Amino acid sequence: MPACKLCQSDNVIKYGSYKGVQRYYCKDCHSKFKADDTLFYMKTPANQVSSALNSYYEGMSIKAIRRHLQQEHANMPSTATIYEWVQKYTQYATDSIEGYQPKQVGDTWIADETVLEIDGQNVWLWDIIDDKTRYLLATRISTSRTTRDAQMLIDRAVKTAGKYPKVVITDKLPSYLDVRYGKDTEHIQGRPFAVLNNTQKIERFHSTLKQRTKVMRGLKNIESAHDFVNGWLVHYNYLRPHTALADKTPAEVAGVDFPYKNWADITRHKPSKPIITSHVKRGTMRMEKTHIGRPRKLIPRQPRPPRESSSVKDKFTGRRL
Repeated sequence: MPACKLCQSDNVIKYGSYKGVQRYYCKDCHSKFKADDTLFYMKTPANQVSSALNSYYEGMSIKAIRRHLQQEHANMPSTATIYEWVQKYTQYATDSIEGYQPKQVGDTWIADETVLEIDGQNVWLWDIIDDKTRYLLATRISTSRTTRDAQMLIDRAVKTAGKYPKVVITDKLPSYLDVRYGKDTEHIQGRPFAVLNNTQKIERFHSTLKQRTKVMRGLKNIESAHDFVNGWLVHYNYLRPHTALADKTPAEVAGVDFPYKNWADITRHKPSKPIITSHVKRGTMRMEKTHIGRPRKLIPRQPRPPRESSSVKDKFTGRRL
């Protein structure tokens, strides 16, 4: 009898089978699992799903991911199916980080904003990262750049870090001037040379994010933008190693003991709330079918000979038959 895949317990019993695959039930953690590597209610193996998720947040388009699965695994799911994977397991990822908080956040934070295109309109993506750990403390999307928007960003960052910083570095946007940063917090607005090294960190983050959004060719609506930003936060903080951090993730440097190391672990997460995915019509995202194998021989159709006119006339209408 195999051990439980979630808690490694041996207190496991058989729990029926589905399509010839044996299922098991763990009496300790009350979880169900299968004997093979596929996920529940899915035909695609877990390694292909996790590879698609990682490729998506690393910058590959959905159509490029489909071609990769076709070439490497001889599996050709529709683009709508891959999009539903992203929707579903992004919610798994955001649910998995609840309750985890960075413990070793530095005293210097860097805030900035960049523009994204959503449904043909420009919206603003606000970010604030820790200078020491590169941990993305807060991110939000807004349609304006007011003081209220900047204040909401700072409040989220303080809630995540559990403290106020000593220094906050921003650009020269006037909205940052009236923000309440904290009693002992110094606000430094970006000067070209004095804070060049610090501003380069957030600009490097935004250049990475813009590479991702270019592949997406414009987010479709504000809901998809929120889902993407939430998934990107998990990928950037917890799953993506940083070369400047000795190939560690920002969460590891910030002292977060996160149990999952990659998207394959995220797909095995047991969410604490229902997961909602919107069904995409297959015809709206499906690529053209690709024929695999010997090329088909196309035989040109011969045109029909012209029909000969008859000399017999209809006795009522007078037309030739």
